[in-house]
Parts: sequence; C-alpha cells; structure tokens
Amino acid sequence: QVQVVESGGGSVQAGGSLRLSCAASGRTFRLYAMAWFRQAPGKEREFVARITSTGGSTRYTDAVKGRFTISRDNAKNTVYLQMDSLKPEDTAVYYCAAVNLVPGNIVPLGSWGQGTQVTVSS
Repeated sequence: QVQVVESGGGSVQAGGSLRLSCAASGRTFRLYAMAWFRQAPGKEREFVARITSTGGSTRYTDAVKGRFTISRDNAKNTVYLQMDSLKPEDTAVYYCAAVNLVPGNIVPLGSWGQGTQVTVSS
C-alpha cells in the first residue's frame, strides 16, 4: 500500500497559481497510477486528474483542463499538481491517492491522507 502526505495548499486570489505536492511512502510507488481528488464544502469528493505509473498518460476532469497539470517524479516518490488560473470554484480540500485504472473508472486504493486546503478568493 502507498501512504501519502499532501502539501502546498494555501490562499490565493483568482488568477493565481499553486503547486501541490504528494509525498508517497513505499518502494512500490512507481508501480501505481496516482490521482488527485478534491472535496468542496458540502459536496462529494470528485476526481481532478490522474497520471499513469510511468507518467506517460494523463487525464483531467473538464473543469480543470488547460489550467492544471499533473506530473510525477518516481525517483522522489512524489506527485505534483500545478494549478494555474485558479478560480473561486477550485476552493476545496485536495487529496492524492494511488489508484487502480479500470475501464470507465478510477478506483482509489488504501486510505485517504489528510489533504491540503486550497482557497481561492475573487
């Protein structure tokens, strides 16, 4: 199992940028696809972006396409989420997780980390 610790959140104005990091434990990190999710107040947790184990393929939810970039460094056991042109509707707690990619679905594995809060003001 991959254990994760998210960091890099904060408060920014609309149009600003943040870079989230997800430090993962375990020598098997490089074998897992990884993903970012977010949960806004009063809403369900939702998928944001995912990246395959080698970093060769990425996918994003429509709401963040063209603004967010997911990447990974397997030598550092870390996944990143570069967030540009932030909007107030991006305000949420952001979580990362190892995931299983199955046709039509992205299944989180293991338990969730504590997340990192992102707040975007208008």
